[in-house]
Amino acid sequence: MTLGAELRGRGVGLHVIEQGIDTTTAEGRAMFGMLSVLAELQRELIIANTRDGLAAARLRGRKGGRRPRLNAEQAVLAQQLYDAGERTVQQIADLFGVPRTTVYGHLDAATKGKRPAGQPAPVSPLALSAPASRPCRVG
Repeated sequence: MTLGAELRGRGVGLHVIEQGIDTTTAEGRAMFGMLSVLAELQRELIIANTRDGLAAARLRGRKGGRRPRLNAEQAVLAQQLYDAGERTVQQIADLFGVPRTTVYGHLDAATKGKRPAGQPAPVSPLALSAPASRPCRVG
């Protein structure tokens, strides 16, 4: 409807061949307006029905969305390991067989990125054995 009004404001007429609507005539504008009002009504009914369906599902105990990859016990353990500074997020993720982002999603927002004072994150044994950089020959 707003597109039709915008086009009319610019002096552009809209001719819909399949429905026989021509917005340069009064009858065509009326028909276009009625169809747009019906389309808007249909859209609002769909939204209302979707909301009602979701509310009814919630009352039946259903919850939408993807299931969490970690159960409640695993999430608590991941939080404890993270808070204690015993493991890196990658090590915690490897322990549960999930990506790091999944672990971050289960961690308490207040503790993310904050390790206890005086306890640096442990360094992986692989990181200690890998060379810091490759030698480079210049010449």
